Amino acid sequence: MNLPENLKEKLRTIPDEPGCYMMRDRRGRIIYVGKAISLRKRVQSYFRQATFRRGDPKLRGLVKSVHDLDYIVVHNEAEALLTEGKLIKEYKPRYNVSFRDDKRFILIRAEEGERFPRFNLCRIKRVDGAVYFGPYVSSPAARAALDFVEKKFGIRKCAPPVPDETTYEHCINDIVRFCSAPCTGKVTELEYRQRFEEACAFLRGERPVYLKELRENMEAASEKMEFEKAAAIRDMLQLLNMVVKRRVRIASTPEMRKEDGRNGVEELQRVLGLGSVPGVIEAFDISNISGTYAVASMVCSENGIARRNRYRRFRIRTVEGSDDPAMMAEVIARRFSRLLAEKKALPDLVLVDGGVAQLHAARRELNRLGLVNLPVAGLAKRNEEIFVDGKNLPVVLPQTSTALKVLQRLRDEAHRFALTYHQKLRSRLIRESVLDDVSGIGQRKKRILLEKFGSVRRIAKATEDQIASVPGIGYELAREIKEKLGKKDLRIKGTSASAKATA
Repeated sequence: MNLPENLKEKLRTIPDEPGCYMMRDRRGRIIYVGKAISLRKRVQSYFRQATFRRGDPKLRGLVKSVHDLDYIVVHNEAEALLTEGKLIKEYKPRYNVSFRDDKRFILIRAEEGERFPRFNLCRIKRVDGAVYFGPYVSSPAARAALDFVEKKFGIRKCAPPVPDETTYEHCINDIVRFCSAPCTGKVTELEYRQRFEEACAFLRGERPVYLKELRENMEAASEKMEFEKAAAIRDMLQLLNMVVKRRVRIASTPEMRKEDGRNGVEELQRVLGLGSVPGVIEAFDISNISGTYAVASMVCSENGIARRNRYRRFRIRTVEGSDDPAMMAEVIARRFSRLLAEKKALPDLVLVDGGVAQLHAARRELNRLGLVNLPVAGLAKRNEEIFVDGKNLPVVLPQTSTALKVLQRLRDEAHRFALTYHQKLRSRLIRESVLDDVSGIGQRKKRILLEKFGSVRRIAKATEDQIASVPGIGYELAREIKEKLGKKDLRIKGTSASAKATA
């Protein structure tokens, strides 16, 4: 099977991680969107001779049409499913048959603008001043979360904008649903607002203590042999974890008790075979979408506790395309060259997000700088394996290990910091686009155009009719856009559609 060289290269380097892939034809149009637990295994399977020989006509037609592909790495299968749905709705690829029913995932809407705010469920996110949580793959989980916050925090369920005693006449929610009943003055407006804010914090994943309370209640019920009650709490806990678990892990990254942090780094010394306790650890992560707007982050911990004043971020300067190990090598070289030049203290351990490839890239750069004794470790997301320089097999620690928790928290914080910087750069590019030179194009129309076409370069390639068909543009403005962009040097990277899809 004859494939374009750029496609062959992407097939060789595509990561073995969960995510979505977008196949493009020779014109650059997205013709198919898919998701996978392993991008590498799934995408490479399309281009095997056996698949092509045995595949149905539709599959063979798809493979013949593919000339390029992009991919988006996500945290888990659920996030991949959400992203796939968004991409299919956005681009309507001709080879996709799923999601034709325009299914929308469920959201929890918080009407914080009301005097006594409440929550409800919806499937469309509007620009209406409300706060939205989600979307959630599991509708039962979202409904369970809504039921939990209403009962736990006494949030009202009634519909009137300002409930009063008349509203209460036919309502017994304060009895059967634990409503705080602001309509009868059982709580003040300020007290009710505090309850509502606490419920929002829980949905954002900032209050893991409530999940811990549920688990303790489940264990207590089990000890009393109240198995039906314990099972009901267990089911509720599982559903709530689907809604807030990932957010809890990211939100709680900087928080670790001092004694746990100290115990964790002492355990790290033992399990990694280090010569001294790694009191200061610097962790590095890369964030990019198919090689565009690549950035890196460095976060630091002292005795397991995050130190935000020592965080750093980097723009990738020398690496083109999606090559995480090369990007890691660039960042390590820049960071430690500067430390050596300024004669500043080195960390006790360098942690890279990734496996063997990232570990070796970091090790080569440190050796080149003469830092052959500075220990390096890599933490792979898939099985939370710790790769250590000089060891053939990865170190696998139990999930209860304090040492593993130190590394996980630091890795997650590095990922959060890198992703935040990456998103900031994409937003800035939208604000500072060459479209600013076109009179009549404000921030709103610029965003609409970029969301429609994906990049300034694609706008320049579009016809006047295609541009004019965008809501709010029209033929006169489309003609001016074509004239302006035709005079610009567009040999720059525009905002890629794949990057926009994961914002």
